Amino acid sequence: MSAGDLPLILGIETSCDETGVGLVRGCELLSDEVASSVDQHARFGGVVPEVASRAHLEAMTPTVRRALDKAGVTLADVDAVAVTAGPGLAGALLVGVSAAKAYAMALGKPLYGVNHLVGHVAVDQLEHGPLPKPSIALLVSGGHTSLLLVRDLATGVQSLGDTVDDAAGEAYDKVARLLGLPYPGGPPIDRAAREGSAKAIRFPRGKWGDGTYDFSFSGLKTAVARWVEDSARDGRSLPVSDIAAGFQESVVDVLTRKAVDACLEHGVEHLVISGGVAANSRLRALAEERCADAGVTLRVPRPRLCTDNGAMIAALGAEVVAADLPPSTLRLATDTSLPVDRTLAA
Repeated sequence: MSAGDLPLILGIETSCDETGVGLVRGCELLSDEVASSVDQHARFGGVVPEVASRAHLEAMTPTVRRALDKAGVTLADVDAVAVTAGPGLAGALLVGVSAAKAYAMALGKPLYGVNHLVGHVAVDQLEHGPLPKPSIALLVSGGHTSLLLVRDLATGVQSLGDTVDDAAGEAYDKVARLLGLPYPGGPPIDRAAREGSAKAIRFPRGKWGDGTYDFSFSGLKTAVARWVEDSARDGRSLPVSDIAAGFQESVVDVLTRKAVDACLEHGVEHLVISGGVAANSRLRALAEERCADAGVTLRVPRPRLCTDNGAMIAALGAEVVAADLPPSTLRLATDTSLPVDRTLAA
């Protein structure tokens, strides 16, 4: 079947603070439009759920229109609607699911409530083609840090490990606040770290050699806080760049070491890194180095596809349709803690 004959999938993403709408045929990305409310949350130092929900309501219809225009199609051309049903913020998810139900019912097309986390893995196919089976996926974002064994995107995703406290992206945001850097913390810490030395301050590596694939970043965050407090008490100037570099090295060291170890233990030759933190320059560089040394092929989507977007949901929807899984009903409910081994919501 040629790409032009594949179903056209409309994907809707509203799990947090980005309203994302994408259109996909198979592994071909036709459009990817995002409306972000991050600026509205910056003064609070984090996402305010009620603000995010209202922003989704206001952005939904214009973002769908932009996506359709960019792809050169109309709603009548859509063959199925996929939407993030979880995990995520309750109110934000509800806006997206309600909109998707309305579009599906009005068009008379099937509806698929899919898993946000698996969508982050599926989006890689839009850049690098079909995902080799099996693959290991390292998902790193503001709310999640997970290692996954992916045998099949639609039916075979297994969790190998997860964060036991703070996610990596959450730790970046909290440390950025300690250092007086803006929200969200990932990009400013990445920039500051380039001017510092990762060897100047060695911070602890959580769950470094515990024999699991779980992660912990709460202790690291506390160690940075203590360093900042001690500097203030002693009247020392704060070496922001060195602290940023040391903190970042601790995070990416553990992430890449455990990801490559998982590949070797399971005999898997392909590693996918996705989620918002996957845009981090040091994570990408160290992952490339360690994968090359281990004989593992690394796949990382371009930064725009790493952050939350509708294209990733459309990509996963395309996989679900291709697997001939049953569509969701109009009783589809959101699930704020939808487990990663459930690609489809109930």
